[in-house]
Amino acid sequence: MRALHECRLYGIIDLGYVPRLGDCSRIAEQMVTGGVDLIQLRGKGRSINELVNLASDIHEITARSDTPLIVNDHAEIAARVPVEGVHVGQDDDSIVVARQKAGRDLIVGKSTHNLAQAHAAQGEGADYIGFGPIFATPTKPDYTPIGLGDVRQVHLDVSIPIFCIGGVTIDNLQQVIDAGAKCVVMVSALLKAHSIVDYARCATDMLA
Repeated sequence: MRALHECRLYGIIDLGYVPRLGDCSRIAEQMVTGGVDLIQLRGKGRSINELVNLASDIHEITARSDTPLIVNDHAEIAARVPVEGVHVGQDDDSIVVARQKAGRDLIVGKSTHNLAQAHAAQGEGADYIGFGPIFATPTKPDYTPIGLGDVRQVHLDVSIPIFCIGGVTIDNLQQVIDAGAKCVVMVSALLKAHSIVDYARCATDMLA
């Protein structure tokens, strides 16, 4: 399985942007083909059973390419599907509880929105952090963007992988890289692209 420190482009299959759940496997295939290094399944408001079934289908695809699959919020899914990780937010389970619910050792990432939270997540034992939202994003409209000002500093302060997230697109990716980012998350820009494969390839070329 691809190691976290080798991952540059993190794609999220957010069900809010997927009209038909049956499209998830196709989207995962396209992300993998485009060079996405790490994939997360996020389905706010969906039932655990629904997410278990989707995660199982997607994992069959990601496992073939050694692409880690992360599930959002619900660590109990990882007890039923051999996904590689779980991602938690500031108001979700702690890192320790997430691993307990999964019943095994696995990747656990955490969302952070400032330097203090980034430090705390590393101290808590997170394997990676999401840092943002860098720009305004329709995925999280209630979150105030933190901008690019702390991107370089968080890379100096935190030694685990840092994925800058929030409104990142091909059009602003170079700004994020110039600010010090090495890894980014793409959600709506990737899912709404005319060609997920071409969009991902363009992003991975820029991040190389």
